[in-house]
Amino acid sequence: MFSFEELTKQFSKTFNTRHFPGTVPSLYNPAEYFLSIGGKRVRPVMCLMGNELFGDIHADAWHVANAVELFHNFTLIHDDIMDKATLRRGMQTVHAKYNEPTALLAGDVMMIASYECLNKINAPYLHKLMSIFNKTAKELCEGQQLDMDFEQQQNVTLDEYLHMITLKTSVLLAASLQMGALIGGSGEGNQELIYKFGKNLGIAFQVQDDYLDAFGDPKKFGKQPGGDIMANKKTFLLIHALEVASASQKKELLQLMSGNDADKVAKTLQVFRDCKVDTWSKNLKDKYLDIALKHLEDIAVISSRKKPLQELAGFLVQREY
Repeated sequence: MFSFEELTKQFSKTFNTRHFPGTVPSLYNPAEYFLSIGGKRVRPVMCLMGNELFGDIHADAWHVANAVELFHNFTLIHDDIMDKATLRRGMQTVHAKYNEPTALLAGDVMMIASYECLNKINAPYLHKLMSIFNKTAKELCEGQQLDMDFEQQQNVTLDEYLHMITLKTSVLLAASLQMGALIGGSGEGNQELIYKFGKNLGIAFQVQDDYLDAFGDPKKFGKQPGGDIMANKKTFLLIHALEVASASQKKELLQLMSGNDADKVAKTLQVFRDCKVDTWSKNLKDKYLDIALKHLEDIAVISSRKKPLQELAGFLVQREY
């Protein structure tokens, strides 16, 4: 059994090679540039871990892991365009470094490359793998659209935000685990449980992400907190604050959202603290982590095989960066 860190090193070693031909460098070099920025590689490694939970890692799991990482990066390129983001992990985004049409095409070709990885699989479970992958791909698009829709909505409920986050963040984590489990020979019941584990872990992961963006230590988080506040993003924190705030606190939050106060972040964070949003978010994160771990516990394999996933879950929701 390998730990998340060990599998990440193995995956990165094989993935950090050139994925695209040298022809048409104006298209393929931007795609390679974006992949070189790196990342935590959580999703592809979860595919490998889902496989290893049920048996030795099969070669097909590496093909699916590559497909997952390429598809994830395709969505990031397009998300950056839609969000008008100029930086990703401290580096210029593709559309900022090159231009929007090139970024769109680089993302498109990355998505096609992900399906080429899946096309290397020749196994009885290929049809189901493709069904899981395609369903997840559509849900990611739905989640991104809802995220953009929410930017134009005055009121977004916690249930609506949870639904959007599930589609935009959780389903790819869950599907990565399920596809790995499928390759590992797991039955339908265990596949359903590992999917639920990933889905609830993904929600806890996003709660922590929202929390860090507001309250994270800049030295550990790698950037100044408050980016979501400056962008008026509907997050777990803002939605809950608006639900529990007094009339005067709600008025202040809405004024801060609609204005350009130089102290917007500091004042918003103070309202968050007054509404005890920081404590609430930690409890919400723990709630979804507990649900996730219960689903993992119910999977019918010996407990020792679950330890790497338990450790990963703890790392993802307790991280400070």
